[in-house]
Amino acid sequence: MAILKITKKHHKRFNNPFPSSVSTTIPYVQGSLFFNSKRVPSDQTFSIGTDFHLSWTSNNGGHLSISHLSHQTRPIWSTIPGQAFVSAALVDTEVEESRGSFLVKDKDVHLVCNHQTIEDIRVIEDISQFDHHLECEVADSPCVSQGLEKKSDAQEIHLPTLMITGRLFNMSKKSKRFQKHGIQATMQFEAKGPSVYARYWVLFNQKGNHEVGFQVKIEKPNFVSRNQVSKKASGVYQGFKRRLSNRKKRLDWCWYLSRPRGFVLVSSVEEEIGNLDIPKPEEFNRVWLTYASDENERFYGFGEQFSHMNFKGKRVPIFVQEQGIGRGDQPITLAANLISYRAGGDWSTTYAPSPFYITSKMRSVCLEGYDYTVFDLTRLDRVQIQIHGNSVEGRILHGNSPCELIERSTESIGRLPELPEWIISGAIVGMQGGTDAVRHIWDELRTYDVPVSAFWLQDWVGQRETLIGSQLWWNWEVDAQRYWGWKELIKDLSSQNIKVDKKQNKRRNLFEEAKKLDILVKDSNGNPYMVPNTAFDVGMLDLTHPKTATWFKQILREMVDDGVRGWMADFGEGLPVDAVLYSGEDPISAHNRYPELWAKINRELVEEWKSSSLDKVKEDEDEGLVFFMRAGFRDSPKWGMLFWEGDQMVSWQTNDGIKSSVVGLLSSGISGYAFNHSDIGGYCTVNLPIVKYRRSEELLLRWMELNSFTTVFRTHEGNKPSCNSQFYSNHQTMSHFARSAKVYKAWKFYRIQLVKEAAQKGLPICRHLFLHYPDDECVHRLSYQQFLVGSEFLVVPVLDKGKKKVKAYFPLGESSSWIHIWTGKVFSKQGREEWVEAPIGYPAVFVKVGSQVGETFLNNLRSLGIL
Repeated sequence: MAILKITKKHHKRFNNPFPSSVSTTIPYVQGSLFFNSKRVPSDQTFSIGTDFHLSWTSNNGGHLSISHLSHQTRPIWSTIPGQAFVSAALVDTEVEESRGSFLVKDKDVHLVCNHQTIEDIRVIEDISQFDHHLECEVADSPCVSQGLEKKSDAQEIHLPTLMITGRLFNMSKKSKRFQKHGIQATMQFEAKGPSVYARYWVLFNQKGNHEVGFQVKIEKPNFVSRNQVSKKASGVYQGFKRRLSNRKKRLDWCWYLSRPRGFVLVSSVEEEIGNLDIPKPEEFNRVWLTYASDENERFYGFGEQFSHMNFKGKRVPIFVQEQGIGRGDQPITLAANLISYRAGGDWSTTYAPSPFYITSKMRSVCLEGYDYTVFDLTRLDRVQIQIHGNSVEGRILHGNSPCELIERSTESIGRLPELPEWIISGAIVGMQGGTDAVRHIWDELRTYDVPVSAFWLQDWVGQRETLIGSQLWWNWEVDAQRYWGWKELIKDLSSQNIKVDKKQNKRRNLFEEAKKLDILVKDSNGNPYMVPNTAFDVGMLDLTHPKTATWFKQILREMVDDGVRGWMADFGEGLPVDAVLYSGEDPISAHNRYPELWAKINRELVEEWKSSSLDKVKEDEDEGLVFFMRAGFRDSPKWGMLFWEGDQMVSWQTNDGIKSSVVGLLSSGISGYAFNHSDIGGYCTVNLPIVKYRRSEELLLRWMELNSFTTVFRTHEGNKPSCNSQFYSNHQTMSHFARSAKVYKAWKFYRIQLVKEAAQKGLPICRHLFLHYPDDECVHRLSYQQFLVGSEFLVVPVLDKGKKKVKAYFPLGESSSWIHIWTGKVFSKQGREEWVEAPIGYPAVFVKVGSQVGETFLNNLRSLGIL
């Protein structure tokens, strides 16, 4: 039986500053493919629905490829000739957990089935035939009938459907060698124990005009002794030859798995295993999918990623967690790891991953489900996906451009709704300090003529001082001393069309209420699970409990009834992997689903309030509610409204500073998070004796310029406000804030267009150049250096300390030239880099020559006194 070990390191101090990373999973699995030459034709094309076909050829050991009928010569998915595309194993697992950070490790490997046979490729023409074939296939395997979904609704299946069946096989083996070298076809296994095999099923069916759904299910492993294999052997398999040398006899049938000899098909699955010295196994807990990739293929997406845009050559884990403090930038990562186990994170840690990608070859795959998954892109010629489970379900998308693929993907996972106009009309002023401080800053903002949409008052609940700085009381009710005259403050701000992001003073203990209702996540003893967070412990709502949503939405409703129009739905990434949930579901899978459930509850309140206030909303479009969150998963765009990128460092660094905020913005946009933004100036401030990260005035000003071209323009004081430069610090910062807010206001008309387009098609506001110039090789080398706003603006921000100019790249394939908004200089040469002056206050921004959007933007800048 495989072991799952949970290691808690919440309170461990003085840790290894260089902890292990994603390489702790099995690095690679490789096996051979064989097919039954009597049942599987040499070459044949099969229909999948009405718009796709699958081609099978026996050449070079056999392989499959899927194409859309409109581009039959361009495969959107294909296997590697002669190599297994499905593998399975039974592996021990260890999960290290520390304050929202997680590391999943593969330990001992008990069983491996890394070779594959294809016994049959079957076309299923009608729904009754589909059910009949599936029932026949799974009749003697109850576990399969539960895991492999039977689609009884004909509308969910575009017939014909394709079913591929066969076996996975190998020898039982327990070795730690796999952790270092992987499981390869050239590896030797001595057959001193029983051989292992399992049946598998792969289904392909058309799920829409432009996507193929697939399901993979693997039966429980079967064991058979060598004598039983030889006696019961039957069948004819391409490439199987028996050769037995004297040396192999001495080695007791040693298998050379690069070209397996001595293997024959076991025709019966009923061999007795009771006399073998091995326990009857549970189901496999690892599945690998392996398929072809081109050497120069680039991979984009995987949710909100902060360090890289192109993931070719990387191993990408998909698990929701804290992004970390530093994420590889030094010395902060070392210091954070030293103080709290794995608190620094690494390049792969993120609040909002997604098992989805788009490639430069216009290929795209999205996995369903919530199992822990690793995408291995380290081999030049292939993709290998490791799934912690015994089945896989997903979609293969067809599209002719990146924008088409995003549209097709978000059509399935869901799209963000249109934002209320007020949230994208002016600055969202994030500040703290209470009623007097807010009124004082409000007066200053009016003096500088800053277009303000809302005050975001995160300390409305009160504050406490902890190890990391000022943190909030999490009781979701106003601190009446800090914010005296709360209702009057909201009323006065509303009279100037300024919203408030937060409730009247009902002194309640929400923790005790939730505990009494029995809606908190539990530990193994049935008690509320107290989750460590910085310097205090918290309870987490069990979002699978039917009472939770009603209770929490009532809390939100009371807040909204007092005049609040927006809020931050923070956290959602820290569900413990050994928690006990009301639903009884596996907490490791539930961990990735939790932020989607968190978004769903908040969104339900928004929709319920909209329905009950329909007449009021129609009269005033600015009355809409909005919430923003940082944690997410694949389907979060379906339930969310707006995202922010979490807690960047107040630094210029690459993995967790201002540069990472651009990468996170663009990667999340490819993954369906159309509306995203970062805290202006960053958040994480460190003021230790030997490690100091304080927000400089220059960094703040440059971050203002950057965010004036994102969906939302919102400030944050950081976790240690007194150590940071703020927008209100002096005349220079306030003047620059006013200027940047007016630049943001000048393209509101275009932002509204893009928000509508995002709600209709899923396209992001801020876009990597790959989305519009996929054939330009130079574009694929860009990450944070520049980006597009829609298709009409090209933004090249200053992201380095002390720089006064930037290098702008003007892509190939554009029909028009670009005009620099500050000087009017026209750049006509495509595929070239140009140095452009960019002093503070004049970020390098270009609009297309002849663009109506560009002309309107320039006119608005003039009318606002900026140009």
